[in-house]
Amino acid sequence: MKKMIQAGLTVALMSTSFAGFSQEIAKGYVFHDENGNGKKQRREEGLAGVSISNGKEVVQTDEKGYYEISLKDGQVLFLIKPRGYSAPLDSLNKPQFYYVHKPSGSPELKYAGSQPTGELPKEINFALSATEEPDDFTALIFGDPQPYTLEEVDFFDRGIVSEVEGIQNVAFGLALGDLVGDDLSLFGPYAKAVSKVGLPWYNVMGNHDQNYDVDRDELADESFEATFGPSTYSYNVGKVHFIVLDDILWPDPRDKNGYWGGMRPDQLAFVENDLQFVPKDHLIVISMHIPLKEQGDSFRDEDRQKLFDLLKDYPHTLSLSAHTHLQKQDLFYKEDGWGQEQPHHHYNVGTTSGDWYKGTLDEKGIPVSTMRDGTPKGYALIDFEGNQYKIRYQVAGKSSDYQMEIFAPKVLEKGKRTTAGIFVNFFMGSPDDEVLVSIDGGEMKPMNRVEDYDPRYLVDLLQWDITEELLDGRRPSNPAQSMHLWRINAPSGLETGEHVIRVKATDRFGQVHYGEQKLRIEEN
Repeated sequence: MKKMIQAGLTVALMSTSFAGFSQEIAKGYVFHDENGNGKKQRREEGLAGVSISNGKEVVQTDEKGYYEISLKDGQVLFLIKPRGYSAPLDSLNKPQFYYVHKPSGSPELKYAGSQPTGELPKEINFALSATEEPDDFTALIFGDPQPYTLEEVDFFDRGIVSEVEGIQNVAFGLALGDLVGDDLSLFGPYAKAVSKVGLPWYNVMGNHDQNYDVDRDELADESFEATFGPSTYSYNVGKVHFIVLDDILWPDPRDKNGYWGGMRPDQLAFVENDLQFVPKDHLIVISMHIPLKEQGDSFRDEDRQKLFDLLKDYPHTLSLSAHTHLQKQDLFYKEDGWGQEQPHHHYNVGTTSGDWYKGTLDEKGIPVSTMRDGTPKGYALIDFEGNQYKIRYQVAGKSSDYQMEIFAPKVLEKGKRTTAGIFVNFFMGSPDDEVLVSIDGGEMKPMNRVEDYDPRYLVDLLQWDITEELLDGRRPSNPAQSMHLWRINAPSGLETGEHVIRVKATDRFGQVHYGEQKLRIEEN
């Protein structure tokens, strides 16, 4: 083990000496905090084989729980939580698994970063508590809370947080970036709101969580680090290894304007060094903000390929993103650069802010905020069973059975041909899913998947343009094509009276969902 630590230090010392940066050696212990006071007592045992990182190199503790690793000014030292243990939480349920090393503090910024941390302590010890951690567990996933104002923090608090406050049988929560909307002074109110969920809470950095008044990407997370810790890190729960990546390059290296999806070499080096200590039969979950592939040239191809290459020996993988304010299932195959026979699943999660808090107000005075593809705002629950997983999407304020929206004519004239159709927006749908429909309990017939605007969303949107009285709230965004929409022609030959449309949708996990809508036939 000592040889392994020394090897890691040699690599670190070589790389930094060539770069010309001054560095120190951080050292200390990872220990079992039996009395829970956060301080290492003589009788409290060190924990062997726990990974420690400076954001690039990764070393492991020896048989006594001792580690040494190089640490440069500006780096964040952090522990990679092992399975069966938990890190202490602060008053806002943020895991305390890191040490910010900025002797002189962050540079002067519009939104404050870290205060000066002074000289490196002689020892930086990490306390862990043993905890019962089964291989089967559930994680709560939020996409883009993204409040731009305190009023929108309140919308998030009352519309989303209050619904899951005190949730049971969930191991932890994770927000997939855009925690706020450019105003980084809202980090505190956001953290206070989400702490009410009552779970250990991890965060991904989004493009709207950055310090924009910096000239290089390494400084864009100064305020994020001061509040939430490292923006690239990892942790273990059960047989799942979670890697969190800051995948926003600021400023865009191509023209120095805006941002671009991708990763710096040091972040990819961290992933490589981190994975060497992860068993090949574990599930690897990559959490990021910008999807691995979106429309246009939104993500640097070579970075995605490098990430895929690092994962080629891990048969169980999943990646998560948000950012688009849409919901989508993507599969990456060999022709996309994925190095395995089974495709890689990338889930672009629907957002808790929905359509940026737009739309009419509900009975609580909170914007309905349906997303542009017709997906209602909400959050995801991922059920892990060993190295397998299933995902459930929960629409805010609705029953867990509400997994689709059926759009059909309310009334049709008997015997008259029509161009109308029946549409099903299956929120968790993907191209290979099966969606069946029947009328009045008859034969279930397959529907056709289409990439089109959700008609229900269009109705809700256009009311803002045809109303003769002002509506409360804000006009929704213009529509985007839904990737989970199915259609059939409206039926003909039905008798006068009320008829029942029943839909059965089976998702990629084999989970079966049902929906129902009524249709009336009248004589002219």
